[in-house]
Amino acid sequence: MILPKIKIKKILFATDLSDHARQSLAYAVSLSNLYGAGITIVHALEESQGMEAAMMYHVGAESWARIKKKHEESARNIIIGKQRAVDPGMKDALTQVYQKISENEENQSFVLDEVVVGRGNPVDVIIETSELKQCDIIVMGSRGHGGLAGMLIGSTAKKVLQQAKIPVLMVRLPDED
Repeated sequence: MILPKIKIKKILFATDLSDHARQSLAYAVSLSNLYGAGITIVHALEESQGMEAAMMYHVGAESWARIKKKHEESARNIIIGKQRAVDPGMKDALTQVYQKISENEENQSFVLDEVVVGRGNPVDVIIETSELKQCDIIVMGSRGHGGLAGMLIGSTAKKVLQQAKIPVLMVRLPDED
């Protein structure tokens, strides 16, 4: 049997900006180096309708729109290393990892094609970005929640696996303490 040659030119690395994201980033970087592929980093800013309505009520629609835009820009700047996290909901772990990788050994470096900070359901943002950017593979972490609660794969990861039209490399991450 002849197997098809696998070509990976574009990797989508989905991150929640957690401290554990560096483990799945290591896999994305390894694939990038192996195939000479560029990496697009995607992060989703999830919003609930209840929070949206409450915030618009308390601060007004225009103020809420400005706050959301500033938060989106802040997340993007954290990812590309232009800013350290100041928002308690955003962590600077990915920035530190990216800077360390850039300064380290040659085989650790990679081509960063683009940073996408999308707003909405993380599954939708990941799937839409993978299609829009014509990525060849999605790399992401999954915490999973033992027992029946998570059935060993986190709900976001499970839905991405079900909906993606391209291969997904799922990296098992340690549970957060």
